[in-house]
Amino acid sequence: MPEHRRRAPRQAEAERNDRALLQAAREVLAADGVHASVAAIAARAGVGIGSLYRRYRTKEELFQRLSELSLDNWNNAAAQGLAADDPWEGLTGFITECIEFGQGSLAPIAGTIEISAQMRAKSERSDALLAALVARAHEAGVLRPDVTPVDVSLLIEQHGTSPVLEQLRKQGRKDLIEAAVQARTRIVAIALDGLRAVHTEPLPGHPPSERLFTERWDPRPAG
Repeated sequence: MPEHRRRAPRQAEAERNDRALLQAAREVLAADGVHASVAAIAARAGVGIGSLYRRYRTKEELFQRLSELSLDNWNNAAAQGLAADDPWEGLTGFITECIEFGQGSLAPIAGTIEISAQMRAKSERSDALLAALVARAHEAGVLRPDVTPVDVSLLIEQHGTSPVLEQLRKQGRKDLIEAAVQARTRIVAIALDGLRAVHTEPLPGHPPSERLFTERWDPRPAG
């Protein structure tokens, strides 16, 4: 058998394992936060820990890859939102896609991994795309004027994970999973409705600054 034919099944299996590892890492992070272990990730993905380390030399490398994919999803969703004819549907479609992807699940690793040049470039693009989405919605008069891009980012992070869903999954309560998913969808709809320009009561406090995001991701010395 030609070498490329023997290599194809192995490559396909490696790609399946990689997808499973990345999904498992996102789920374990959502459940265990910064204490997520490579052993738990490998077990959840259904692969041996040796397979994980063959693909990712360190846990940090795995989390860096996960961060890049998260930024890719954010940027793709934002680009699609900007391409939508309706500014409100574009913005809320972007938010919903990011929440369903689980963007907020990566928050616990902020400040624990090195930010690569590629990650930084993608992050800068994500900031520009979100600012454009928010500006377009403001110009159309569909988004309350005191909502900022950072507000939107925080909303996505807060709803990107669901404590109820994670608890039920840990308990193995498959009978309640669908009800929890539907409840989460309702909560997100309520949050999105709060962004509409029809709400005239000013938001409390001062607008959050970019420091809430940028400085959280700067690695801090231990101790």
